[in-house]
Amino acid sequence: MIGCEAARGAEDPSPQQPLIAYAARIAGDDSRARIVIDFDREPAFRLHYTASPARLIVDLDETAFGFGEGDLAPKGLFTDIRYGRMGQGSSRLVLTAKRPFKAVLAEARENEAGKGYRLVLDCEMTSAEEFSALVKNQSWDREKIAGGKTPRVAPATPQESSDIIIAIDAGHGGIDTGALGASGKTLEKDVTLSFAKTLADKLNAKPGFRAFLTRSDDTFVSLPERVTIARQGKARLFISLHADTLRQKGIRGATVYTISDRASDKLAESLAVRENLSDDIAGIEVKDEPEEVADILIDLTRRETQAFSIQLAEHVVKSFEGQIELINNPLRHAGFRVLQAPDVPSVLLELGFLSNAEDEKLLTSKAWRDKVAGLIADGAVTYFKANGVLRGG
Repeated sequence: MIGCEAARGAEDPSPQQPLIAYAARIAGDDSRARIVIDFDREPAFRLHYTASPARLIVDLDETAFGFGEGDLAPKGLFTDIRYGRMGQGSSRLVLTAKRPFKAVLAEARENEAGKGYRLVLDCEMTSAEEFSALVKNQSWDREKIAGGKTPRVAPATPQESSDIIIAIDAGHGGIDTGALGASGKTLEKDVTLSFAKTLADKLNAKPGFRAFLTRSDDTFVSLPERVTIARQGKARLFISLHADTLRQKGIRGATVYTISDRASDKLAESLAVRENLSDDIAGIEVKDEPEEVADILIDLTRRETQAFSIQLAEHVVKSFEGQIELINNPLRHAGFRVLQAPDVPSVLLELGFLSNAEDEKLLTSKAWRDKVAGLIADGAVTYFKANGVLRGG
């Protein structure tokens, strides 16, 4: 476990010869990052945190840093990365972040074919309270303890229980207003937040369920942050809420989307493109995920998670049938970035289209919101019953 400091490596590295760090690389986004440094032999290391600004300090035995200056250029979560000698026998790596964060993985791994070792650091954002606790409770001694993984941090820190936890994601927010209604007055970000709060209330009223919001006010939250918040909160489901606009103002009704590398149709493809522009609208550079990030995000559970996502979508659509208006072929799929959690079944729900006057009227109705949120909550219950998680009732 990684506590406030961690170490892993050779018990008695040679004091005569410094370690050689001969290669390095970094990948990530605003919510998480992976740093990999290759050494000629197994490195011993210790971690500790400092605040104002949030920093992670990695102490090493004396190291000769032989990789290029740009190989660890700060990006995403990190605003500054420095490394160098700290005096005879010691060196240091200092990671400065733009927000509270923590190391969730820190370990030395042997490279293939005996070509030295690599130090792998996975970091991700955390709550201000959790980071303060890390700073306050850490020890600065040099005692070495085993590196490895640490538990993810739940937003609003719900206590450990057997409750089924569901993340409700209100699309858009802050500078990203989303779509504008046919009336010229209704903003998508307001519709999704109101609905998210209602849905959370409906789910929290169900025995054995607990829901939380990825945003609870008019704040911008990037797409990667939404995914990370859901995973840190130990969510068993992720439901992202939207109410887009179309040029064809006659199209109306709800649609449920799951993630796929290929879109099911042109409409799904165009909606995914627009929703994926959320970060770009807020001035956040969006790049294709590099291979190192794929190692973090996509693991052996992805295929199973996608299957569960499709099951969830089917149960939600079934709960809607005969109760509310649905678009033709309401089960669709496309490459939505907000659905990329590899281990949390996720769906994106287009509640309706603000470009349609009838849909806009419903989307701003409390009575309709209560009804549809109740149907979604019922769909979630039947999904968990179908998978043997809930019994009876």
